[in-house]
Amino acid sequence: QNVFNMVVEVPRWTNAKMEIATKDPLNPIKQDVKKGKLRYVANVFPHKGYIWNYGAIPQTWEDPGHKDENTGCCGDNDPIDVCEIGSKVCSRGEVIRVKVLGTLALIDEGETDWKIIAINVEDPEAGNYNDINDVRRMKPGYLEATVDWFRRYKVPDGKPENQFAFNGEFKDK
Repeated sequence: QNVFNMVVEVPRWTNAKMEIATKDPLNPIKQDVKKGKLRYVANVFPHKGYIWNYGAIPQTWEDPGHKDENTGCCGDNDPIDVCEIGSKVCSRGEVIRVKVLGTLALIDEGETDWKIIAINVEDPEAGNYNDINDVRRMKPGYLEATVDWFRRYKVPDGKPENQFAFNGEFKDK
């Protein structure tokens, strides 16, 4: 049925870069720190913060010692990320059941960083979404906005644009 548990790390439209601390006991959700400073994602016009509820599938891992045959890069040493596209703004730490619709193969600073596109099974519209083409049909421009966001979200920090496998094309579930 392609339904998985997702831990919400970052609610939609917020900017604090939160993540599951996989090296800490009990894996709390903590704000990411770089060079002693709390990390935030910049607003990348026309987007405000994260444009979906963002989180991860627990007990998954992108192996930094394994080169992905689709991206040509090794994993980012983190759980697999999820972009949840439903109508509700979730709370940080909320665990929701999501239906997988498709995926995007991001290459982030030379590392494979798969993004799963999913919808909360409790969303009133969830029954209308079964694959990535339903996202195109029901939310015109949302997938393009997702590629744009992931391509440019680190540019305000002085980093280059991110790349994608498959030329940024979404793959069906």
